[in-house]
Amino acid sequence: MKLDRFLRDREPSWAELHGLVTRARGRAERLGAEDVRRLASLYRGAAADLAMARRSFRSDPVVARLEQLVGRARSLVYASEATRESLWSFVSVRYWRRIRERPVPLLVAALLLFGPMVLSAVWAHGDTAAAGALVPAGFQGEGGEAPAAGGTDLGLSSVERTAFSIEIFVNNIRVTFLAFAGGITAGLVTVAALLYNGMLIGVIGGLAVAAGNADPFLQLVVPHGVLELSCIVVAGAAGLRMGWAVVDPGRRRRGAALVAEARPAVELAMGTALWLVVAGLVEGYLTPAGLGPGWNYGVGIALGVVFWGLVWWRGGVVAPRDL
Repeated sequence: MKLDRFLRDREPSWAELHGLVTRARGRAERLGAEDVRRLASLYRGAAADLAMARRSFRSDPVVARLEQLVGRARSLVYASEATRESLWSFVSVRYWRRIRERPVPLLVAALLLFGPMVLSAVWAHGDTAAAGALVPAGFQGEGGEAPAAGGTDLGLSSVERTAFSIEIFVNNIRVTFLAFAGGITAGLVTVAALLYNGMLIGVIGGLAVAAGNADPFLQLVVPHGVLELSCIVVAGAAGLRMGWAVVDPGRRRRGAALVAEARPAVELAMGTALWLVVAGLVEGYLTPAGLGPGWNYGVGIALGVVFWGLVWWRGGVVAPRDL
């Protein structure tokens, strides 16, 4: 079935269901007996429509619109507050499905982050003097000096190494939540945050390579950085989803479109925050331990594989409460 026909055939029923839900104001007893029976019938139809929309029109805003309507109606049909899924259900299925359900914003966020990272790294490697002037004070001197003896560190003490790693971690957390919250600005702040952070990391990495400190630099950032960059991409995708709802609300008013996208975006932010905690634990305990490149690279790559493996595996699962 094509989207236009699907909307033409089913929107009258959704509008009727929305009217009943609005009249009920959270309590089904405010409706008459006939309206309650009609509410139950329309709810079942909308739930079936939602399942079809997720299968056939996954990237269309109609999915978020139906999710909101079905969720509101469900609490009335079952005469209870909206079912609140367990934390386990959220972290094991729903979060990953939220990431996977919109591949286009995810891809755009990745390009906005990694594109400038690669380009700025190449530029910084070839023009260290100009690139060094762009590095913020908190990162000054990191990677730009001549290689340390044996190429084992960045010329920093163990305390300074830890401080540098923490600075990167804190910066990535800041960018993650800025990328998410920036969606309210039609995505402009989200785009700026992704571009800037990609440029910053690329410049620092390019300076480190130019100074012969590529390996120690990577050992500082890879253990937690692979997961953190993944979190930034996901948060950026959430921000872009909200931003696009403002730019192109489709058949809805902009406010309604933004509200519909706000819930999945908040879910993405909440789930990503949990993984930032994991990255913080790795940064706090592994980075200062000096376990060597095998452990450092192995842990970073493993975390990335686990994260995106769960997106692919669990992201395709449909939670029973969403049917």
